[in-house]
Amino acid sequence: MKTLQGAAWLVSARMVGRVIDFMTLLVLARALSPADFGLVAVAMTLIFVVEVVSELPLTQVLVRLDNIRKSHLDTAFTLAVLRILLFAFIIGSAAWPFAAVYDDDRLMPLLVALAVGPISRGLYSPGMVKFFRDINFWRGFVTEMSGKICGTALAILFVYLGAGYWAIAINGIASATLATAASYVLAPYRPAFSLKEWPEFANFISWFTVAQFVGALNWQFDRMLMGRFVSRTSLGQYTMANDLAVLPTQTFVAPAMTSVYAALSSVNSDRERLRNAYLKASRFTMMLAAPLCLGISLTSDLIINSLLDTKWVESAAYLEWLALTIVLVPYTQPLQSLVLAVSRADIIFWMNFINLCFNVTLISLGLYFGSIFGVIAARGAMSLIMFAASVAVARSLAGISVKSQFRSLREVAAACVVMTVAVMILRSYLSAINISVYIELVLTSVAGALVYGSVLHILGVRIIQVVEGIVRVKLPEVKG
Repeated sequence: MKTLQGAAWLVSARMVGRVIDFMTLLVLARALSPADFGLVAVAMTLIFVVEVVSELPLTQVLVRLDNIRKSHLDTAFTLAVLRILLFAFIIGSAAWPFAAVYDDDRLMPLLVALAVGPISRGLYSPGMVKFFRDINFWRGFVTEMSGKICGTALAILFVYLGAGYWAIAINGIASATLATAASYVLAPYRPAFSLKEWPEFANFISWFTVAQFVGALNWQFDRMLMGRFVSRTSLGQYTMANDLAVLPTQTFVAPAMTSVYAALSSVNSDRERLRNAYLKASRFTMMLAAPLCLGISLTSDLIINSLLDTKWVESAAYLEWLALTIVLVPYTQPLQSLVLAVSRADIIFWMNFINLCFNVTLISLGLYFGSIFGVIAARGAMSLIMFAASVAVARSLAGISVKSQFRSLREVAAACVVMTVAVMILRSYLSAINISVYIELVLTSVAGALVYGSVLHILGVRIIQVVEGIVRVKLPEVKG
């Protein structure tokens, strides 16, 4: 039950945060141009890669400890400080060459400013891990919301004061800084420098850091390449579509993985319970995220036309296909929690490495032969490859047969197919009627949700039963 409640807090925090981010995005998108978003997207590729590469799995290490002492927190804080010093040095050194490569002098000061956000996040109170370890995430909800609200307010204020693309940077800086400040209020910690407990961190960090480096290149390679060979306006259109396409996975799936990791770690000694927990988690993520991805794809033109103005119309076509490339991604996300729970961080590296090899090849060919739509096609091929790899790794690592993995998804797949057909038929009917895009979007969304839920019900799937099944994985632990 604590796992379920923890996931609820995490998903709620991400949902509310995404709503705030989305409203901020709409305001900024109407005030700024696609070229402004394209410029910030180029700068964020370097920021994101360096931030992820330098990220240390401090929370993951602390969560696994039987007893967290002050010396553990001091070691984690010291490593975090060393990490942000390295991060600041890399960004400061790379700012001028990066601006020269992309032939845009605005990138240099923008990179320096954007670096403040990750530096602030790196100083987050290590004392919060005590609550994460107990699967108690409401304090994390408060810290994230306080940062989001203040960041949004400042971004909107500055954009209407004429700050231009700097308003996007201010949003990220303020959100991270204020969230970190709030973490020390809710989880007081007196900073102290020590590396006394370094051996507890060393082995876990090595594979994780290498895996993060390769993963960061995977996540940003398309934008890095396109930033050099397509216009800022086209990149801005693509970035906007991508940000909308990944909303389901970032809102519902990603935040819940912290709770899933804690749950899998607690049953990793019981292979049967571990298998059941993983199957239930992966099925539930697909049940939530897959129909949302399909819905975004089926209504991409309505979403862009109703939420943004005409200068973003090109994003609709990108969004339609990008959302489809995300459909299988939710299934791969619980695998990382499984891998970490059984202390096999090396598998993350090898999966990311294989992904990178295909990514570089397919996206480069896609951009060369098909421009932005070629890149989207390459991403679709990559999602299929990584889905197959996830199925194979789960079979090898936890003994979960391919048949049982596909069997757990058959009702979800059937409901998605029926929903897709129903929405397409409804849209063809509504297109012949002269109604507002807002009304059409609402009608289509509601109808799709009703059809999807009804098909699941007819097939015998009850969401409450799925949730109870996840809870039952933890019952012996709770009774003990």
